[in-house]
Amino acid sequence: MRINNLRYNAQAGVFLASVDIQRDGRTFRYPCELHGPQSMDPATIAARLADRALRMSDTQRA
Repeated sequence: MRINNLRYNAQAGVFLASVDIQRDGRTFRYPCELHGPQSMDPATIAARLADRALRMSDTQRA
């Protein structure tokens, strides 16, 4: 799994990124957002964005 173009929109209080999930030799990209403070722990941001992408995919395999 790879998080791309992570940025923070301070006006909306949201992290924005695209998350790539590799499956069966193919890459699937999901646009994700996460509401929270800019000071949020980077590991928490990554885990929550990854979780959102997995929930958006058609299967739960990673």
